[in-house]
Amino acid sequence: MMGFFGSKKVELPKHNPVLEHALKTPALQKLVGKRVILASNSPRRRDILRTFGLAPEIVPSTFEETLPFGGFQDPHEYPVATATHKAVEVYERLVNENPDDAPDLVIAADTVVLTHPPPGLSSTPRFVDELPPPQDILEKPTDKEDNLRMLLDLNGGVCEVVTGVSVGAYPPLPPLLLSYSPPGSFRSMGLFPVLEAPGYKIKSIEERTLVHFAQNEHSLLEAYVESGEGKDRAGGFAIQGLGGMLVSKIDGDYQNVVGFPAASFFKFLDVLVEEEVDFLSD
Repeated sequence: MMGFFGSKKVELPKHNPVLEHALKTPALQKLVGKRVILASNSPRRRDILRTFGLAPEIVPSTFEETLPFGGFQDPHEYPVATATHKAVEVYERLVNENPDDAPDLVIAADTVVLTHPPPGLSSTPRFVDELPPPQDILEKPTDKEDNLRMLLDLNGGVCEVVTGVSVGAYPPLPPLLLSYSPPGSFRSMGLFPVLEAPGYKIKSIEERTLVHFAQNEHSLLEAYVESGEGKDRAGGFAIQGLGGMLVSKIDGDYQNVVGFPAASFFKFLDVLVEEEVDFLSD
């Protein structure tokens, strides 16, 4: 490309996922000129990242999300494990396809909706050694009848939205990282063990948000089911759409409920940059 006021050639970066309106944070400045991949075809995750100035290349993962939910002692580990498998699959596929243009950063995420024990005596163990009731995963409804059943179960109650985010990077991620947990907030940014592989590492976080449902009239729930909006959504509702009418409040990150915890994700990248000077270096 030729300069406007002369013949000097202007070299543009081959990859540049950082948009003009992005804040000049340490992590986003590190991403200028880097090949950044979002291992998801979710338009919600794409739009959330673009809102904050990051436009990664979209390469959906082919990993089949069939991990056994019952195999995890802590249900919050389930979306983290799924996100990790997505990141690994996309990273290895792109490296094998073109080793000379390997991704600098792969971002993968998985969001699930879990039941949440209601406050009060019903959720309090009666004995010291008694465990609280287990959390179950709320999948996508199978049909309208199942969607209505799901919303009736949630009506006037609480569910927990958990997103696992995994990033794979080269040069390798630092081996140690301090956790981040804002005071006075339900938000939980849990950090998980580093998964190592030749040439790169995967590191993960999780974000939790409580969604409180209003005590809605049966007719409103039926009308929402008929709209069809919740038929392909975990938990049977979309808070950013008509489903917002069913919700009274949330505790935590709204963007997390939509599908991607942007605030914690960018803080996570900033910590990586601060802890390891070689992170995302040329």
